Amino acid sequence: MSISVNRYKCGYCGACVGVCPSGSLELVETWIEVDNCCTSCGICAKICPVGAIEVKR
Repeated sequence: MSISVNRYKCGYCGACVGVCPSGSLELVETWIEVDNCCTSCGICAKICPVGAIEVKR
């Protein structure tokens, strides 16, 4: 499982970064980086106001 961030939809608001329980998301300039500590819990996808994050199972 992994998450995918659609950079064309993402508004870089940082909401996902703030709710990530493992601290795996980071807002870097104009994109979201996901590190290998991501557990694919899906909280970020639920909180994203524009639906830019998808959990791939």
